[in-house]
Amino acid sequence: MSNSLYDIPLKQIDGSASRLGDYRGKVLLVVNVASKCGLTPQYEGLEKLYQSKKSQGLEVLGFPANNFREQEPGSDADIVEFCSVNYDVHFPLFSKISVVGADQHPLYAELTATQPETTGEGPFRERLKGYGIESANTTDVLWNFEKFLIDRHGKVVARFAPDVAADDPRLLEAIEVQLAKEA
Repeated sequence: MSNSLYDIPLKQIDGSASRLGDYRGKVLLVVNVASKCGLTPQYEGLEKLYQSKKSQGLEVLGFPANNFREQEPGSDADIVEFCSVNYDVHFPLFSKISVVGADQHPLYAELTATQPETTGEGPFRERLKGYGIESANTTDVLWNFEKFLIDRHGKVVARFAPDVAADDPRLLEAIEVQLAKEA
């Protein structure tokens, strides 16, 4: 990840200004999230992962997005309440953004350009086709809960399909490898 990615303006869900640069030296798991998706229960696993690894330098960063069948229709305040009440989420959440399309947030434009290939995508892409959902661009974020892993030096090192859960051995191994490395 270039310094320019660290400098992309972000807004935390409480409205305060932020940047990925605020997390320099940490391993980051960037996830586009949604409250009304079949994958929404992943919040529980992501929070568990965050709690178990944050002392080692992992930050899970949630970016609500309403790009896929309007599965995140709420306001930022609605999202905070939903995540708190239903999943006791403590990892950082950011203000709702767009992760695909003409209004794609610059963060996601950079993430998808830097890491175009996704681990575990094939089966999920086929499942979506069964619902009549196809992405025209294979480098676009496919659905809610796609995950990007960024190392301590700011390099995007992996990308995981939406249905690769927080306890998936492929994701856990990739995180462990990055946590073992020094900043």
